[in-house]
Amino acid sequence: MIVAPQPEAAEAGADALREGGNAVDAGIACALVQGVVDPLMCGIAGFGSCGLYLPGKNFHGYIDAHAPAPLAATPDMWASLIESEARDGYGFILRGRVNDIGYKSICAPANLRMYYEAHHEHGRLPWSRIVEPAIHWAENGWTVRPHVHFWWADEGAFGRAPNHERITAFPAARALYCRPDGTPKRVGDPVVNRDYGQTLRAIAKDGADVFYSGEIGHAIDEDMRKNDALLSIEDLEAWKTVRNAPLWGEYRGYRVSTNQPPGGGVMLVEMLNILENFDLGALEHNSAEYVRIVAEAMKRATIDKDAHVGDPKFVKVPVEPLTSKDYARRMADEVKRGVKAHVPRFNSGAISKDTTHISVLDRDGNCFAMTHSLGMPSGVVTPGLGFMYNGCMGVFDPRPGHAGSIAPGKARFSSVVPSILFKGDRPHLVIGAPGATQIAMGVLHVILNALDFDMTMVEAVSAPRFSATSDTIDISNRVQWKVERELQALGYPVVRSPYGFGFAAVHGIRIHEDGLDGGADPGHDGVVIAV
Repeated sequence: MIVAPQPEAAEAGADALREGGNAVDAGIACALVQGVVDPLMCGIAGFGSCGLYLPGKNFHGYIDAHAPAPLAATPDMWASLIESEARDGYGFILRGRVNDIGYKSICAPANLRMYYEAHHEHGRLPWSRIVEPAIHWAENGWTVRPHVHFWWADEGAFGRAPNHERITAFPAARALYCRPDGTPKRVGDPVVNRDYGQTLRAIAKDGADVFYSGEIGHAIDEDMRKNDALLSIEDLEAWKTVRNAPLWGEYRGYRVSTNQPPGGGVMLVEMLNILENFDLGALEHNSAEYVRIVAEAMKRATIDKDAHVGDPKFVKVPVEPLTSKDYARRMADEVKRGVKAHVPRFNSGAISKDTTHISVLDRDGNCFAMTHSLGMPSGVVTPGLGFMYNGCMGVFDPRPGHAGSIAPGKARFSSVVPSILFKGDRPHLVIGAPGATQIAMGVLHVILNALDFDMTMVEAVSAPRFSATSDTIDISNRVQWKVERELQALGYPVVRSPYGFGFAAVHGIRIHEDGLDGGADPGHDGVVIAV
């Protein structure tokens, strides 16, 4: 079974399974197609985290690709440009948007090496076969789906660049994704990207090296130098994936395998530990008291993330204290007493909704969970190459001396949290989500829905969600107004989204005694395919 937010990509993975490929083959084939048919969400020039459980090889671990700041970056280079901080903690708004859009917003492209190494070490099918579906969709074209258009048309808020500017700011992106009148392509419009098809053909033939040190890498370097970027060929040549053992937690007897910092696993485990101290299943789902308890756990994990979680090569992350049961009990006692956590923010801003995810389970019990992204996409497409670069500099803290501050070669915190939950020694949930800082919150919701409320995976990913990554509780439009009024009476600021879905887009597989069930978040265009 494979679950992903894009039907074209999910089918590419399903075809790999049908041809005798394993979960890794399916996941990487799916990922490469995602970069074609959801080009602002992810791609070879982005970042991500890939969780693998391969019992036949006795392997369980993560291949992480958190895009580092270019070697030319300095801690104080943007300290004088701060206008505000996003309310959800997803980056800073700077004068001129230098960190948000354009060549200076680009960190070292990390994803392609993660894709290639995951497949090279653990896949079965030939690499050229894995890249083939992405080439097909690039050269033959695909049609704009509703969620793609929704994302392209997003107006942004609180100073962050509107997404239509990301596809109109530079000629190569504009030629691909806009109509002749300069407006973003609409639902049903075709997108053909022959330049990217050629790039993918080179990658199919020569692997990741052609991108990081070969012909493509030198074309990238030339474009970056022409446009005064921070990125250079030295960054491409220096980039290596990071291998990590899982970060383990436990929730109501289930073992939780998730990713290490600078990924979002610490937040997920901390929130689950806090909530284990409450009988959530005895509460009405999404009642005011349920929302209050879960929101306070979210706020406390957010405070700890902001203060302590960064790139372990640069920051000592107190993983054990933050994920300990004793610490969680102390936090839970505060929640029980009605203590409201305060999430410090420099100013206020907006929530980001990019990124994408894949969950796969094959017939041999291999599990693949990968979340990958462009961050806030930079808008930059090098002429002749066809892919968009990440905009990961936007999430660094431009103030020196903080866990998320800028440093050359340093990766920034990411909420990506591809996870596998085990019942005993057997996988029970394979789960993850796109959604920027909301990712850990969305994954938390679906875990609680599945384990505390015994929902199917379809029910679990479809239930209304809320989030608290600041002092405000953000709720979707399907949360009852009665609940909003009760929370306000308790003194909580509440912001209602006009959308019925949101706060990440969770995609997962549940393995149980009667078989499998998968769920694709109905807020996106996704699909579940059983093979």
